[in-house]
Amino acid sequence: YLRNQYMVNPAAAGVYDFVDITLAGRLQWLGFENAPKTSYLSVTSPVSRTVKPKYNPSLRISSGPVRNPEIKTGKLKHAVGGQVIIDEYGAFRKLYFGGTYAIHIPVAKNYNLSFGTRLGISNNTFIKDRAIPLTPELDNTYQDFIAGGLNRYMMDLGIGMYFYSKNMFVGIAADDVTRDLVSFGNGTPNFNTQIHYTATAGWKIPLNDNISLTPAILAKYMSPAPVSIEGTVQVEYKEWLWAGVSYRHKDAVVGMVGLNINRMFKFGYSYDFNISRFRSYSAGGHELVLGIMLGR
Repeated sequence: YLRNQYMVNPAAAGVYDFVDITLAGRLQWLGFENAPKTSYLSVTSPVSRTVKPKYNPSLRISSGPVRNPEIKTGKLKHAVGGQVIIDEYGAFRKLYFGGTYAIHIPVAKNYNLSFGTRLGISNNTFIKDRAIPLTPELDNTYQDFIAGGLNRYMMDLGIGMYFYSKNMFVGIAADDVTRDLVSFGNGTPNFNTQIHYTATAGWKIPLNDNISLTPAILAKYMSPAPVSIEGTVQVEYKEWLWAGVSYRHKDAVVGMVGLNINRMFKFGYSYDFNISRFRSYSAGGHELVLGIMLGR
């Protein structure tokens, strides 16, 4: 969430003045059969961008670490984005396609306030072969899903607000706002869609010319689950190489590393070490992220 705010808040689309593309894959609870896994592609871009001169190889360019792109504020801008997400968990699969619009309003020279909305459609599938009970004929829930059909399409609406500057951010968002108000398909299984609430905040603190420290927090809530709170501390070296650690309350300790490979590509990796009851059975979780910065 620290390196790609757009995935948790549609209002963060277009924070950077270039086409920002992210490809990622996440494996959770390794060691469990049919454990959760997620793959996604996201793209965001301001509607109008400043066109830079074409690259001239005869010009002398600086060498060394490639710093993070600058977050610019103080001007009104519009942005669009899109997402494709494949989420599998147990006997369920969710395939999501969505588009985003965000408007960024300057409230001061160094601060912007953005509002975003995300509208999409998801295909929710029940994979019956992954959930065969010991006595299928006695399991009413299983029989209801089989009899009612195996998949439903649902409209997903998300909204968000994002206040930010070069060194801080505060965001709130909600996904699946319409729940199953608009749905269709070849069956009537109850996928029990719930509204997902998310809040984030972080502050980048320069320690010297080369090193900065960013404490941040992520809070998530979806009824009837308890509130999930994750605290993070990230250290950056020359705005090029970064490492961090997160604590997800009663669930996991997460280690993260990443870097800007060059002006176009960035890479990140994280590992979840379970501290819950799952730790005796699970080898944790892995996430790989590749970022592509077009027109930077």
